[in-house]
Amino acid sequence: MNQNNEVPTKLHAKLITVATIGAVGGFLFGYDTSVINGAVDAIASPDSGFGLNAAMSGFSVSSAMIGCVVGAWFAGTLADRIGRVRVMQLAAALFVFSALFTGLASNIWVFVIFRIVGGLGVGFTSAIGPAYISEISPSSRRGFLTGFQQMAIALGIVASLVVNDSYLLGSGGAAVTFWAGLETWRWMLMTTAVPGVIMFALTFALPESPRYLVMKGKKAIAEKVLLEVVGDRNASATVEQIAQSLEGETQPKVSDLRGKTFGLKSVVWIGIGVALFQQVSGANVIMFYDSSLWKAVGFTESASMTIAVVRALLATAVTVLGMLIIDKVGRRAMLKVGSLIMAVLLVVVAVCFAQSTMTADGGIELPGAWAIIMIIGAYGFFLTYCATWGVAMWVVIGEIFPNRIRAVAVALATAANWIGNFLVSTTFPPLRDSLGLTWTFALYAVMAVLGYWFIAKKLPETNGVELEDMKAEI
Repeated sequence: MNQNNEVPTKLHAKLITVATIGAVGGFLFGYDTSVINGAVDAIASPDSGFGLNAAMSGFSVSSAMIGCVVGAWFAGTLADRIGRVRVMQLAAALFVFSALFTGLASNIWVFVIFRIVGGLGVGFTSAIGPAYISEISPSSRRGFLTGFQQMAIALGIVASLVVNDSYLLGSGGAAVTFWAGLETWRWMLMTTAVPGVIMFALTFALPESPRYLVMKGKKAIAEKVLLEVVGDRNASATVEQIAQSLEGETQPKVSDLRGKTFGLKSVVWIGIGVALFQQVSGANVIMFYDSSLWKAVGFTESASMTIAVVRALLATAVTVLGMLIIDKVGRRAMLKVGSLIMAVLLVVVAVCFAQSTMTADGGIELPGAWAIIMIIGAYGFFLTYCATWGVAMWVVIGEIFPNRIRAVAVALATAANWIGNFLVSTTFPPLRDSLGLTWTFALYAVMAVLGYWFIAKKLPETNGVELEDMKAEI
């Protein structure tokens, strides 16, 4: 949409409602990612009947990422064929099936198969959600509205932690038999079906993306969406501008991403780079292993779930802060400042771990104030990540690509993000055991510095640039 088309900068209720519903997939993304944490020990226990060793226990959890990568990879092509909204509906259905059948799984292979099915849903929503919101948002508020995706992810994590905590309080343990003769961990997983059903119902209230409608020759409907949802008073001119940006193009496909820079277009590599650097600084390590950090300063294991809820609430709060300022400060500034602060705090964490000693049971012990400094550094790093990279990455990959390749390119960048997530999650234990925590966190600090360099050298500022003008800007 051209800014001369008098698109109002003031948000109105209908646009906020559409962006909120469009981000519900992010809620399920966060919920599904986090809910397994409360169930994993019970699933791995001998009482589950699954007979898991340590390696299989880890695979049963991480198997969802296989679906995430596959779902993200195919989301763009599918969205260009059947529409953004229908892909969201398909994702919601996959969430529901995954929740029910993982909760009722009679053996580990049924469990793994439906974890992968749920991962497909996560992959679909993580790729299509930001693209859809970008395509229905005026450029002046696109960063704020696309940030709904990250806020929804944070809220989904909070909700899953609260639900898991409630089940544990009610039953006394994840492995304890609860309602209908089923263990508590099964109910934890099956509860994911509830937000899945809600998402499926809500998506029927969503209009299709104006850019998808123009792509399919439905200009009149696209004009109506721009007028009624976005508030574009020159919707007809905007539709023609979208059509011009798509003119002469064929149905987008993965081969359209090919270019002269190592086989891909430069802008595609930029999107992949931003997606990867969001992960490789190790933020998910803090999220997945924070209970161990709190034990280092003397908190009991029983308090870890409540502390995790507080952490998730703080993450939500700083995410909202990031949403409010991203359209004012710009994407590049937010990512660069975030990278520098994260690098400094990761060095602080590494220095703290250098003071640690091993306990008899193989744990770590930090003397005196070092434990408190480590916690402040680790949580400061994680909250900085949530406010900067957590918000801005989804905004950037949702808007940086030209109209014609956006859905396919966003899918590829999101798949790269999930691959980065998988690599960081699976390499942390061997890195910790071989290098030690000091050098592991020092390595993450180096990654944060490299992220700063990448943003400074490669990423153009996309703040306020119309999606139709993005090709010329890049």
